Amino acid sequence: MARLVLTVLFALATAGCGILYKQPIYQGNLVDKSAVEQLQVGMSKQQVEALLGTPSIADPFHHQRWDYTASQRAGRTNHTEIKTLTLFFQNDALARWEGEYFPEQDEALADKMRKFGNLPKDKKKGSRR
Repeated sequence: MARLVLTVLFALATAGCGILYKQPIYQGNLVDKSAVEQLQVGMSKQQVEALLGTPSIADPFHHQRWDYTASQRAGRTNHTEIKTLTLFFQNDALARWEGEYFPEQDEALADKMRKFGNLPKDKKKGSRR
């Protein structure tokens, strides 16, 4: 009986502190690798927004710069990795882009989110996309 009580107390004590399971934390824009590959110099802001979505940071002081920022962390105490894809416009046309993002992780995360119904269905495969 004492062993059972001790086991239950240990399980309750460790359940809330993340020792047993550390869920990865993702924040920011899911930038699709194929969408970034479709970027072309001269695209309008509307075309870029239709392709990549709304930027996570639209600086009110720099209207000609958009930042798509994403971060990931594997656990509560692990290092947070931050990546930013920055797009530069001239006269509301895409001039250049630089930076990096999580292309492989974004695809894997998008596949996970389809299972939970957070993304629309992919009509070709019958799965969610």
